[in-house]
Amino acid sequence: MENQLETCKNCEQQFEEGFKFCPHCGQQAKDELTVKVLFYNTISNYFSFDARFFRSFVPLMTKPGFLPEKFVNGKRLWYIHPAQIYLFISVIFFFIFSFYIRDSRRSIDEAMQKDLTSRLEKREKAKMLLELDSIARDSIIKDSIAKIIVNDKHNGSVFGTNFSYRESKVDSLIDVGAPEIEIYKSMGMPEDAGAFKQKFFGQLLKFHKDRSLGAIYQTFFDSLPVTMFFLLPIFALFLKILYYKKGRYANHLVFSFYLFSFLFVVMSIVLGFNRLFGIPDWVDTIIILSTFFYLLVAVKKFYKQGWFLSYIKSSMVTLMFFFSLLFTTIVLGLFAFMYY
Repeated sequence: MENQLETCKNCEQQFEEGFKFCPHCGQQAKDELTVKVLFYNTISNYFSFDARFFRSFVPLMTKPGFLPEKFVNGKRLWYIHPAQIYLFISVIFFFIFSFYIRDSRRSIDEAMQKDLTSRLEKREKAKMLLELDSIARDSIIKDSIAKIIVNDKHNGSVFGTNFSYRESKVDSLIDVGAPEIEIYKSMGMPEDAGAFKQKFFGQLLKFHKDRSLGAIYQTFFDSLPVTMFFLLPIFALFLKILYYKKGRYANHLVFSFYLFSFLFVVMSIVLGFNRLFGIPDWVDTIIILSTFFYLLVAVKKFYKQGWFLSYIKSSMVTLMFFFSLLFTTIVLGLFAFMYY
């Protein structure tokens, strides 16, 4: 008796009825769509949340350098792809981290609101003492601007201001309706300021008025996920420079993906436990510092060098990455300030 044939709903090829999976495309023969199947397929497709994930997670946490070595040597279907595990773990980390950002922003907004309220109250009292007609007000504007030009001599510094302008003078100019260009000058903007400097002082005046430090803080941390994705290849580039004879750049990139995945797991655990139970600061510090030991062991295993050279190069790549991170933080902070 001939076997009955089925037609795959995915690739429309025929196969014997007894098969559980289509031999042509691999889809389940009896794949009824349920909520469980829907979400499992979604997670599986985007994050490879299957047996490979569990086979990869334990070595990731307990065997430094093991996964990148296996992946580079060709065992690429048994373990999860480095970019996929990085994506999955980073999503979890930034999700947990977002709770801290939300709480921190709330605290910052409350503190800034108190400061802003106090300043507004003082300015209202000052206004009540100055019941002036328009002619007198114009006179005050001219006198205030003249005093600022004569008395405020700013020393050269970043963007032409030392950020030590007198808030009371700026408030007075705002209250009497002085032109913004004159207010900018009182804050230290030079006469020949270009478009960037004018934009900068415009943001500085905006911050002076609304004290929106929380918005800057939020903009800064909202940019972190994308920033980290660009910093990771830079870390791999540093490894390539230090180990220029140890394979192609892609090999170092694989190492970096797994390393950063480990770091995000550790930070997620630390943040999670701190939020739920609270951990002493010294324990947090020890845990974070222990990640360097993980890097050291991973470098030794992956690059096949002795402990001394591995320690030297691990320290060098850590220092190089720290300075790149510091530079990126400054740039990101400026970006957050300019476009919040």
